[in-house]
Amino acid sequence: MKLNKAGQLIPSLKKDLKPVVWIAGDEPLLLQESADAVRSLRRETGFEEREVFTVDRSFDWNSFKESVDNLSLFATRKLIELRLSSPRLEEPGRGYLLDYLQSPNPDYLLLITSLRVEPATMNTRWFKTIEASAWFLPVWPLGIDELPDWLAQRLIKTGLRATPEAIQLLVQRIEGNLLAAVQEIEKLKLLVNPAGDSSHELDADQVLQAVADSSRYTAFNLIDAALVGDPVRTMKILQGLREEGTEALAILGAVCAELRRLLPRLHQVASGQAVARVADEAVGRNFKRKGTVSRALQRLRAAQIYRLLDQARAVDYAVKGLSPADPWLELESLFLSLSGSPAAISRLPGSA
Repeated sequence: MKLNKAGQLIPSLKKDLKPVVWIAGDEPLLLQESADAVRSLRRETGFEEREVFTVDRSFDWNSFKESVDNLSLFATRKLIELRLSSPRLEEPGRGYLLDYLQSPNPDYLLLITSLRVEPATMNTRWFKTIEASAWFLPVWPLGIDELPDWLAQRLIKTGLRATPEAIQLLVQRIEGNLLAAVQEIEKLKLLVNPAGDSSHELDADQVLQAVADSSRYTAFNLIDAALVGDPVRTMKILQGLREEGTEALAILGAVCAELRRLLPRLHQVASGQAVARVADEAVGRNFKRKGTVSRALQRLRAAQIYRLLDQARAVDYAVKGLSPADPWLELESLFLSLSGSPAAISRLPGSA
């Protein structure tokens, strides 16, 4: 059974102890903390043994079978962890799991952790069979609008209070890197409030002095910032990716793929279909992107996408040395256009 929020996991486990918990996602901190919560609860409920398997292509599934088939003379409750290097289980792994779930040991709990499970995998028969016997928690990275509340709660847990300006500055400094956020909060506690004074309020100047810029982005963060029409954040992420050594061609490939996916959806909207319904179809089970896609469908038109794809060709030529232009300047112009910067739009080929 699929859970929508990490906060639902422990209450669900307490209510119904299914034989499997599968936690999947690309945010290491949230994935780790969710798994830690399961481990802690199991210790509290008598799961004294723990066995961990790291599953890669060379993994011998017979060792897993021996573990789950091993019946002790003394009834001991055991947590068995499978740490998957890939969520797309191949044979014989899926076969071993499905066989085990036909008659799971009530004294065992199987904890599976993996990277994000793609919609195509979720729709397979084998995954649906496992999900029916499991609590499945997809852990999504926090959106930019969720970070302030998350940071405020983190600060409170460590005995710190902060002004809204301080929290906003923290958001800008650590966006996309929650592990760095936790480290910076601990550093702030030591540097700014070592005595643990509950009346002390962290301000923006203290954050500015103490916190390094630890933002970490992906091409998908960049595309989403542009789709919602935020040129300032778009340029910040693009610069960050460039400084991290991301290839311009990789970014170009990702944005072109997104533009091509948007085209038929924009035609659906133009034909009179409701934006909300089209967005639902576009995102599938990746619900967290619905708002982003909805705003893009409301803001963009198919003609703009065609012009942006023409502009992308100029980026491609620059990257491959077929034109004298700077590929990063061309990429910057493309993303400014996509994000709705008026000056960039006026330079688009075919613009009025």
